[in-house]
Amino acid sequence: MTAKLNPFAAAPQLMKSWMGVSTQVADSLEHSLIELVKIRASQINACANCIHMHTQEARAQGETEQRIYLLSAWKEAPCYTERERAALAWTEALTRLSEGHTHAAAYDALQAQFTQEEQVKLTLMINVINGWNRIAVGFGLWYEPEAAKPVRAAA
Repeated sequence: MTAKLNPFAAAPQLMKSWMGVSTQVADSLEHSLIELVKIRASQINACANCIHMHTQEARAQGETEQRIYLLSAWKEAPCYTERERAALAWTEALTRLSEGHTHAAAYDALQAQFTQEEQVKLTLMINVINGWNRIAVGFGLWYEPEAAKPVRAAA
């Protein structure tokens, strides 16, 4: 896949700010949970770039192959904690808003597992990954781990 445009070259200051916000939000909750959320939202949005990136990052942080492979069927898989299930349900509810505002049960689970501050942090993370999915899909981006290091370091 060839990128349609490089958003980091086209709007460097805004993309640097966006990367900074993304990093700050991602660092606000436990990394294993954040990677599961990023992967699940990216699966829903069919963002191959972000699925590729975040499965690699999850593995590097010690996530198991089983949990990565089962993520698309997390509701039936016994390997996720109640906290992870609440986060994944909230991720699906917010990522699929266009399918209807039927997120009451997901919010109840969220409230049971997350403080109010954590609810905001998780919601921001879901917004961030959905934003990255749209940037990657819209501009045809493809992540290569070695190429991304200088971009992240500059942010």
